[in-house]
Amino acid sequence: MKYSFILFFMFIYNFEAFAIQKIIVSNERGNSLSILSPEGKIIKEIKTCGRPRGLHFYQKQTKFLVACADDDLILIYNTNSLEVINRITNVASPETFDLNPDGETLMISNEEDSTASEWNLLTGEFINEYETGEEPEGVLITKDGKLAFVASEVADVVHVINLDKKIIQKDIAVDRRPRRFAMTVDEKLLYVSAELSSVINVINISSLKVINTIKFLPNGFRKEQVTPVDLILSKNSEIGYVALGRANHVGLFNYRTNKVLDYILVGKRAWGLALSKDEKLLYVANGLSDDISIIDTKKQKVIKSVKVGSMPYGILIVE
Repeated sequence: MKYSFILFFMFIYNFEAFAIQKIIVSNERGNSLSILSPEGKIIKEIKTCGRPRGLHFYQKQTKFLVACADDDLILIYNTNSLEVINRITNVASPETFDLNPDGETLMISNEEDSTASEWNLLTGEFINEYETGEEPEGVLITKDGKLAFVASEVADVVHVINLDKKIIQKDIAVDRRPRRFAMTVDEKLLYVSAELSSVINVINISSLKVINTIKFLPNGFRKEQVTPVDLILSKNSEIGYVALGRANHVGLFNYRTNKVLDYILVGKRAWGLALSKDEKLLYVANGLSDDISIIDTKKQKVIKSVKVGSMPYGILIVE
């Protein structure tokens, strides 16, 4: 009986350890962070830096980072207390970034400077800089820490940075205005959204060449209204999700066959995405309706919409 009770307690403890605790949303125009409960209720709104955009966890979700585009800095928050505990200054117009698997190095896209820069997260020191095309945005680093991909919106290229040699190894031409990345678990394929072409380009990471293109066009919309930005690939299935911007939908596609599966209507200008660890809930930041759509991925429909701050951009799920 005693042994059974211990097992039950361990089960409850592990379940709670992976349950959603809160949702963090950066509001680009509102200069704030909206904090939501697991059910999608607003807990509080926190004033933060100028034009908060990209978000990223650090040290197993105990801390998170915020890119402050108008203040030229990266803020480091305590996830539990929601207090600023450190900052990296003199980072020119940061937009998005990725954390190197070494846990110490950030690769940041510097939108106004047309560069990607490396910073030591522990000391706040500048390490290196790479010249990119105009308006770099999406950044993604491979799990071995050898390659970083940076999307240049104006140049229509994906820069491949060799982090060992500290050089731009290759520029891959893609469709118009590349924005964000997603990578398969086996790291064989890289998916990049092309906002002004209504497509996702598929890049073979071994050859560093575009090998396929997925086109999106929900019923009732013209091609120029379909502006894909953020995208996520499921780890438990072969389904990918892409926020289709001004088409006000999330597109579902099979990332093995590259076939479009369906569209889910959300708020205005679907922008950022976040998927819960159990992949049952997908959160969508809608930049022009100032709300978050919560999608039940099994039912493939919105189950709740929640008003947040002005122009939500990025989403983190604390689990």
